[in-house]
Amino acid sequence: MKKWKFIGKVLAVIALFLLATTIFAFLSFHLTSFLYDWIGKYPRGYWQQLITVIGVIFFFWCTAIIVFLFGSKRQRVYWDTIVAALRQMSTGDFNVKLDLKANGEDQFGQLISGINNMAIELGEMEKMRQEFISNVSHEIQSPLTSINGFAKALKNIDLTDEKRLHYLTIIETESNRLSKISDNLLKLTSLESQHHPFEPKKYRLDKQLRNVVLACEPTWVGKDIEMDIQLEKILIEADEDLMNQVWMNILSNSIKFTPNAGTICIRLWKQEDAVITSITDNGIGMTAEDQLHIFERFFKSDQSRTISNGGSGLGLSIVKKIVEMHHGTISVQSKVEEKTTFLTTLPILQRVVAEK
Repeated sequence: MKKWKFIGKVLAVIALFLLATTIFAFLSFHLTSFLYDWIGKYPRGYWQQLITVIGVIFFFWCTAIIVFLFGSKRQRVYWDTIVAALRQMSTGDFNVKLDLKANGEDQFGQLISGINNMAIELGEMEKMRQEFISNVSHEIQSPLTSINGFAKALKNIDLTDEKRLHYLTIIETESNRLSKISDNLLKLTSLESQHHPFEPKKYRLDKQLRNVVLACEPTWVGKDIEMDIQLEKILIEADEDLMNQVWMNILSNSIKFTPNAGTICIRLWKQEDAVITSITDNGIGMTAEDQLHIFERFFKSDQSRTISNGGSGLGLSIVKKIVEMHHGTISVQSKVEEKTTFLTTLPILQRVVAEK
């Protein structure tokens, strides 16, 4: 397609050149004839043809100069506008939209389109950056305020031992929460930096899920939760350590929000070249609106419950990023006060074994 477009442009240029030459020759012939009649002299043969050719060259260069001056002025307007837009973007103001009229297929059209797209993308990134900083500041400020407040309360010499121990416990809990936020931020930043180690290998996914359930046994046994597990024997190629974080996070959330004597169902099966995992609990559930944002950073579907359980709203963001690194997908299906299901689909073999 590009080859034919190029040939078409060449033919158009040649046709335009021949047309211009014909017009210039016509104008030159009649202008020289007028001059001959005016001065009363008529050169013959070679000299007449030479003067006509000189006239053609004169018209050609006059036209070229006019086109150059017009095009140069237009280009200066373009470049001045583009430079001004880039300077505006360099100050952090990305509300830039170039309205210069240009063919979208020529160099200026592509450049203008690229700058407009870049301004939009940078504006979105700046918005995300500001929102991220705001969220981080809020999440860190909350435990710091608690630590500061209860540390001041401990200065009261009239406190009973029971209250003093209670305050110290709160300070310890908030310190752990602050540490967890910091660790998750570092982990998420590392995963998104495209330099995080990614070492896929073949291993039994069903065994990994059983080991995760056993690792969480003290928690779900303490709440008298029933574990309904049905796993096919499946060999998968993935980063075992990263996927362990995925299952640990999802299962921990299910245990956290499942009431005493509840049930958690874990299923694993193969479907063509993919493996599907579902983890379902009959806990508090979430609204349809919450399901749209559950994988966003710092999002908490239930503020009071999440804070009391030490959540930071980063765990599921990390889960989604790890699953995407494995070319997989994760989704959630939930009904309030009924159930929540996290459905994960992963390819059995990685398309690019060491892709970052």
